[in-house]
Amino acid sequence: MRLNRLGSSELQVSELGLGCMSLGSDEKEATKIIHKALDKGVTLIDTADLYDFGNNEKLVGKALKGKREQCVLATKVGNRWDHVDEGWEWAPNKDYIKTAVKRSLLRLDTDYIDLYQLHGGTIDDPIDEIIEAFEDLKAEGLIREYGISSIRPNVIKEYLKRSNIVSIMMQYSLLDRRPEEWLNMIHTHDVSVIARGPLAKGNLTDRIFTGRVSEKGFLDYAPSEIRNLMEKVKDISDGRKLSHLALCYPLHHPAVATTIPGASSVEQVDDNTEAANVDLSDEEIRLFKQWTKQTYYDKHRD
Repeated sequence: MRLNRLGSSELQVSELGLGCMSLGSDEKEATKIIHKALDKGVTLIDTADLYDFGNNEKLVGKALKGKREQCVLATKVGNRWDHVDEGWEWAPNKDYIKTAVKRSLLRLDTDYIDLYQLHGGTIDDPIDEIIEAFEDLKAEGLIREYGISSIRPNVIKEYLKRSNIVSIMMQYSLLDRRPEEWLNMIHTHDVSVIARGPLAKGNLTDRIFTGRVSEKGFLDYAPSEIRNLMEKVKDISDGRKLSHLALCYPLHHPAVATTIPGASSVEQVDDNTEAANVDLSDEEIRLFKQWTKQTYYDKHRD
């Protein structure tokens, strides 16, 4: 598994990480999934305090017992639910971030978090206060680095300009090429992209031919368009799995350090990580771009 430096940090992340939102609630199975990922060379394990209202972090913490040093552990903050009966609210303030990190550390059973990410964000947030909270946590040794998880261009631009973020998590795949407008700018700032949703909810796999994906399509792609795309991809696959080609696509740009497919079984981890043995040619990248839509974020630009 190839390793890439995350932004300007000293963190080295595997080009294929593990998104933990799909782990489920079975501790034994979740542990097997995470251990398989580590065995296959995955170093980035990504969760969030909001996933299953803290229980996902607990599963990750238990699975990493005795293996903590083998991974770059990432989690997220900003959504508060501890004071309401159901749901959650956006709480982007310094006091909450500095309280929430201690709760995450307890659930994860660790003394530090490698990458602490703001789980969302708007242009109306107290951005300087949020940055100050993250910088304080770095100085205290509770986190090593921080980043944001956002697809809002105006938010991204502000953090690139005002903070020391090392990463931006963005949904990015062949069916969602909106980040491409901003990748060069992000790369110029020595910040890395963590690509989530690289398989577009299973649409970029062989499942598209079996009807085991949503009949609603994906973003502005109709089911028939996705099927036509994957037929073309299959024609040039030369024995390579369609999912592996899709997982490799976001990694073609140097701004993207890692892509983090989820997994709900050990078999999925085994399959996804095999994409590390696949390469795409420049011509294949060109064809993929020709066959798909270059879309843009139409909101939150200024």
